[in-house]
Amino acid sequence: MSTDVDAETEEVSGSSGSDGDGAVPVGVKLGSTRTVIAYPTEDGGLQTIRTLTCLASYEDALTGEEKYLYGEEAAREYPDRVQFMLRSGLPEDEDRAELTEQFFSTVIESHDIPEDSAVVYAIPTIDNPAGLENLQNVIENSPIGTALMESYPESLCGSIPAFGDDLEAIEQIFIAVNMGSTNLEASAYRRGEQISPFTTGAVTGNEVDRVIANYVEEETQGRVNIDITTAREYKEEHADFEEFEPFTDIIQQPGGGSHEFTIERSVMDACNEYLDDVVEEFANTFLSQLANDHMKVYQLALDRPVVLTGGMACIPGVVEEFEERVGEALGRDIEAVAADRPDLSATIGAQRIAARLAQND
Repeated sequence: MSTDVDAETEEVSGSSGSDGDGAVPVGVKLGSTRTVIAYPTEDGGLQTIRTLTCLASYEDALTGEEKYLYGEEAAREYPDRVQFMLRSGLPEDEDRAELTEQFFSTVIESHDIPEDSAVVYAIPTIDNPAGLENLQNVIENSPIGTALMESYPESLCGSIPAFGDDLEAIEQIFIAVNMGSTNLEASAYRRGEQISPFTTGAVTGNEVDRVIANYVEEETQGRVNIDITTAREYKEEHADFEEFEPFTDIIQQPGGGSHEFTIERSVMDACNEYLDDVVEEFANTFLSQLANDHMKVYQLALDRPVVLTGGMACIPGVVEEFEERVGEALGRDIEAVAADRPDLSATIGAQRIAARLAQND
């Protein structure tokens, strides 16, 4: 079995919150598209590991043994059969839980994450008891977190870096919108307490990828068919609400030769439709629910910035577009913010919580 994972590692700005003594504080997000792990460096900084939450099996040509590739390498080499174990946000059954456990253990071993660690997991807000139990089993069976193991809502963890360099978000009243690959989540938070959590699978980053693939086929009059992995790459590399620019790509023709094509509308048409759907669910469903259940929290939270988290919040200009479209829907000014790196923010927030809990412990 392969014991390596194709992953991106980088040191991000800011303090890890670790004092260098005791258990190592680690933040983890096992995401439907990407898994991110954050832990302190020796100089007090913060190291992150970021990889696709996927694997692909293949047969060794010499021995016939089943082997596995993980992360970007699996998606790149086997796009036709790569498995994203958490495509619905959680491991749906025991088989997917086992694959997720295998994947996660391999990531940890590949990067020498210490067993004697205080680990906080950023967990999605999903009404799926069986899936949550499967994820809990993955977490409990992982080789890390022997000193401490806790979980907090992903949208709360993702909001922490948007408020400052410490844990200021825990003392605030605000609304967080998690624009993830699998679900759209919205919650109000009152000093760390989650209020009126809302989740829908009808508006997702994964659906944007599928729509982009369909629109590319339409825009090229059927001459180009791209897979979901390529559509996701188009979105991540080119989507921009501020200054989108048409781009060209080349495909190889089945009979030989290549075909160059230009994409002018497909990516942003899909992203604009997605953001309209986000605003519809947020303004007309979630906020109505929050106002009915907790009117005072609703009033106080709307006077504070709405925090956008999740992978779709990485698109340039999405914060300003969200502000404008929600403001038009509500007939009032709305402010929105996001962390500098929304794709890392849930893990960074979880790591900060882990550092505080380790210090207190």
